[in-house]
Order: sequence, then C-alpha cells, then structure tokens
Amino acid sequence: MILPDEYAAQPSASSLNLDLIRKYTMPAPRYTSYPPATQFTDQLGAVRVEDAFKDDNQAGSGPLSLYFHLPFCETRCWYCGCNTVITKRHDAAAEYLDDLALEMKLVAQRTDRKRPVTQVHFGGGTPTFLPPDQLRRLGALFNEHFSIAKDCEISVELDPRRLKLDHIQALREIGATRASLGVQDTNRKVQLAINRYQPHSLNQQAMGWLRAEGFKSVNVDLIYGLPLQTPESFSKTIDDVLSLSPERLSVFSYAHVPWIKPAQRIFEDRGQLPTPEEKLAMFALAHERLTTAGYVDVGLDHFAKPDDELARAQRAGTLHRNFQGYSTHAGASLYGFGLSSISQTQQTYLQNHKTLIAYRTALAAGQLPIERGLRLTDEDQRRRTIIMHIMCDRGLDYKKLSTALGLDFAKVYGREIASLQDLAADGIIGLGTNGFSITPAGMPLLRVVATRFDATLKPAAGKHAQVI
Repeated sequence: MILPDEYAAQPSASSLNLDLIRKYTMPAPRYTSYPPATQFTDQLGAVRVEDAFKDDNQAGSGPLSLYFHLPFCETRCWYCGCNTVITKRHDAAAEYLDDLALEMKLVAQRTDRKRPVTQVHFGGGTPTFLPPDQLRRLGALFNEHFSIAKDCEISVELDPRRLKLDHIQALREIGATRASLGVQDTNRKVQLAINRYQPHSLNQQAMGWLRAEGFKSVNVDLIYGLPLQTPESFSKTIDDVLSLSPERLSVFSYAHVPWIKPAQRIFEDRGQLPTPEEKLAMFALAHERLTTAGYVDVGLDHFAKPDDELARAQRAGTLHRNFQGYSTHAGASLYGFGLSSISQTQQTYLQNHKTLIAYRTALAAGQLPIERGLRLTDEDQRRRTIIMHIMCDRGLDYKKLSTALGLDFAKVYGREIASLQDLAADGIIGLGTNGFSITPAGMPLLRVVATRFDATLKPAAGKHAQVI
C-alpha cells in the first residue's frame, strides 16, 4: 500500500461524513472515460476514424469487448438519461438487427479476426424488447463476424416488466451468464411518479428464472434521489432487494439533467424531488445497509459480495473502468454497435449517430455510422491512466506511475499534487511523499479527487450532474 493500512480499509457506515460530502459535492464526470464524452468532436477528420482501427490492430492481438446498444422501450421512464426509441412496434427489432448486421460486417472488415472477444454486453433501452428468436439471431451474428472466446463473459440488462422465460432461455443458448435487473425502487408511489410501475413480484419472478436457468451472477440497479422517495421508503426498497441476494448492486445517484432529457422537467413542475438533505440521507442509508449486509464497496456506486469477481479485482488492484462501468476486463478494446454506442481504443473514442435516420443513412452508404469522437493526445492518455487509477485503485503511487508513464510524476504533475492539500486537510485522502490513498470517508468523493487531474473540466463543468 502507498500509506498505512488504515487508509486502505473498507468504508464502514460510521466512516461516512455527510458534512464533507456537502462541502465537496459538485458537477463532475463519472469518468467512464477520459477525456469525458463532453469533449468529443464532430470534426471527424481530426479523429481519423479509419486509422483508429488500423492503430488498434497494430497495437497487438489484445482481446475485444463488444457492446450492443438495443435502444427500444415500449414506454418512457421519466428519470431515464439513456438514448432510447419508444415504440410498441416489435417489428422494429428485426429491422434494427439488419442494421447491426451491416455494422458488424463493416467493423469486422477492419478487425484482426485472430483477436478473441472476451466480453459481450447487451444494453438498452430494453434488450428483451427483442423477441427470443431475434436474440438468437443476434448471437449468431456476433459469432459469425468475430472470434468469441470459449470463456467469453456475456451479460445483458433486463427489465422485469418486459421479460418472459423464453427470453432468458434464448439468452442462455447464446452464452449469457450474467444479468442486470433494472429495479430502481420498489415503492408503488415512486414507481408511478417516474412512469415505471413494477411490482416486486416481477423482480422475484425474474430472479427465480435467472437462477433456474443457470445465470451465475445477477446485478440489481437502484437509484436514490427519485421523486417521492424518502429515506424510509428507500429502506424498504433495500429490504426487498436484499431478499433477492444479488451478487452485485449498482446504487446510482439520480442524475437530474433536464437540459439533456426534457422529460425530467416534470419532476420540477410537480415539486416531487427530494431535498439535498434527504438525498444524502438515502445515500448514507444505502451504504450502511449494504455494507452491514456484507457487500463490499467496490467504488463509486458499485457493491458486490466479497467473493464476486469485481470485489476480488478491487482487492487485487486489477479493476478496470470503461463506458460499461467497473469491469474485470482490463486491456480489451471496446467496440460499440448500434445507436449512440461508443467504441474505445488506446488512442481513440468513436461514437455512433444518435438518431436512427442518421445511423441508417450511413450504413446504407456503406459507411461506419460514426458521428463524433476524439483522438487522444499523449497527455490525454497519461491523464486517463492517472484518473482510472484513482477510480479503480483509490489512490496513486507516484513511483509506479513514473515508471509506467516514463516521467517524473511528482515533478510533472506537481501543480495537481499541490491542489490536493485541502482534501488531505479534510481527511478525504491520506497524502504522503510517494503518493496518496483515498480514505474511507473520502470514498463517496472519488470523482471529486479525480477532477484534480482533469485538464478538461472547467469548460465542461456545466454539462455534468452532481457527484451526490
């Protein structure tokens, strides 16, 4: 460890300092990438899209991670910040798979087939908007175009309201063993306020089916800070979810960004949002209840059972972070497919068009459907390494970073290190001459610590949701 073991301890309920959180909470990126997506440009000549794949292949025969954005939902959840297509016309699924088939072909033509795919993830929208046979077709398509490793981890996001046993059986047939259930809250009043009525019996049914069909890991998504939520009601939601005994939980702070998602304005109009104090109380409650129940605080908003791969990776220092959140698949290039999806290589980020019309127009012309992206400078890559160490390792070791980056870290980033003094004085980090570790009290402020090494934050500060 960089500093004495006391700074490496697991956060406990008593370690949360709500006064510190109040003092330091601010708009900040989630750091699923660096630079953040707010820095992407539509000047594709500067991004050099074709070179992105050539460079990635030339970098070696490293593994690939595939992400498929399946954007369809039958109804709109008013809190949602995802890029979705709202429709009840299920024929849209087959049409969209035709689009994905074209895109996979274009990407596969630019990819070394020897590179194994070690991770596949289906996100949404609602992936099970696709009927079971279309899910099987999707599995056949990515097996046709890429070399899927025998131990490939295949995961899927599920909406218990739009789920049948046939869906789960089809997903198992194509190799899925991990799932994430979108629950958010089990209180009926909260559900009606966010336009997502979901009786807990549906969550229980989904979990039962997943266990029966052999899914080895299930995550549950929760959100605190939703309209009409109270600490008391959220405590009952946590009771309900703990009864399901998921391997992982993601407990997200509701991101109120009505300038991006206008549907969220309805919460302001109705005066339904919790106060900042109530939201902090819910955060503290969730942290206390889950850690007391034996879950490990993996980082930011992720909790896992101690024997889960994420928890083991966090302890071993091999945790990774990308657009899908925390992952155990470090070193894999991420190739995204579908509407608005993002690809990530060592040197570039590439994001697809956000509308179906633009996405399909590009594919029909035989072009990659890229709308914007970023080619990272050497300094961008160095700062990405630094920030990801903070987000995953909860601190920095200056000597190790000096070796990894080929420079004198303490000298080159002396200004940034000097900016940490207030965080150290307030007990958010334990600061030493050779590095720093984030203390248990500082864990909720991981993103705040990371901002001290973010050279892009000032011009983008108004574009991000609050940390808590």
